[in-house]
Amino acid sequence: MPTPSTPKQATEQRQASLVAAALALAAQRSPADVTTADLAQAVGITQGAVFRHFESKAAIWLAVMDAVHDDLLARLRTAATTQAQPLAALRAVFMAHVDFVVEQPGVPRVIFQELQHPEDTPLKARVRRLMQDYRGLITGLLQQALAARQLAPGTDLQAAAVLFIGSVQGLVMQSLLSGQV
Repeated sequence: MPTPSTPKQATEQRQASLVAAALALAAQRSPADVTTADLAQAVGITQGAVFRHFESKAAIWLAVMDAVHDDLLARLRTAATTQAQPLAALRAVFMAHVDFVVEQPGVPRVIFQELQHPEDTPLKARVRRLMQDYRGLITGLLQQALAARQLAPGTDLQAAAVLFIGSVQGLVMQSLLSGQV
């Protein structure tokens, strides 16, 4: 519930607050169990006010995935550009992804929750786009490593990119199962 001390915020600011609240709540419990009432309470507004900023709960989760996409890829690209050598850049990207998950443990829960649904959804399409862009970044670094003769000739770059991302995902899954992100 808003209080007299809860100032009005611009829509973009309020949307960002709701996205951050959704990720924080997803870190604590299943994203499917996060309600708009929970989000309203987390940011100090009424449930009706949530719908002044987003047309639906699904729209909130789409905004979450868009924010994740932008933030994660920006961090990964930055990590990649801090290293001169392609293999060092791959290591930096790996560590940046791990650091991101440690900071945002709700993200894998949102992704894994959505991937459990057999039907195609707009949220699943956003997750796919994130993975395609991530795979493109890794494949580019692998191509640079191949050109710099840091990889064996004939290395299957697509398979290597999948294995790279799968390694991070495996670590994330293990940390979620152990409860120690």
